[in-house]
Amino acid sequence: MRNVYAMKTTDLCDNFPEKISVAEPIGLRHYGGLTSFYGTIATVKCHEDNSMVRRQLETPGMGRILVVDGGGSLRCALLGDMLAQLATDNGWRGVIVYGLIRDTAAIRYLPLGVMALGSIPLKSEKRNSGTTDVPVRFAGVTFVPGQWLYADEDGVIVSNEMLI
Repeated sequence: MRNVYAMKTTDLCDNFPEKISVAEPIGLRHYGGLTSFYGTIATVKCHEDNSMVRRQLETPGMGRILVVDGGGSLRCALLGDMLAQLATDNGWRGVIVYGLIRDTAAIRYLPLGVMALGSIPLKSEKRNSGTTDVPVRFAGVTFVPGQWLYADEDGVIVSNEMLI
C-alpha cells in the first residue's frame, strides 16, 4: 500500500511550473503507509503541545492533509499511533509535521501519508495551546488552508488549485 495514488510531484513540476511552490528538502521523511498522497490543506501551529493536532484530527478529514508547524522542535513528538489512527478513522489522507512523531512501527502500517523530521519516544505536553486554520511557513513554503498539497518520495509541492 505504499503508493495508492497515481500522482508524481516530478510530473506536476514539469507540467505546471507556474502554478506550484516546491518545499525545500529540509529532511522530512515518510513514516506512514502511503508515500504518495494529496489533498487540501488544514493547518495547526503549535509548540511542543499536540492538543490542537488532536482537535483537528477529531474532525472529518474529507481527504485533507493536516500540516503541523511545530517550529521544528526536536524535543517531543506531536503525533503518535493513536492520533494517526484517529486521522485514518476520520478520513484524513495525510499529516505533515514540521517536528517529530513517535510510534513509527505502528504508523507505517496505516493507510495514511505521514511525514516528519524524525522520531522520538517522548510525548508532548497537553496545554491546549496553539492555533488552527492559519497560514504556516516552513521549508520555504507558506501552507495556506484550502490550498492543494501533493507529496511523494521526491518531495512536497503546494498549489492554489487542484492539478490532477
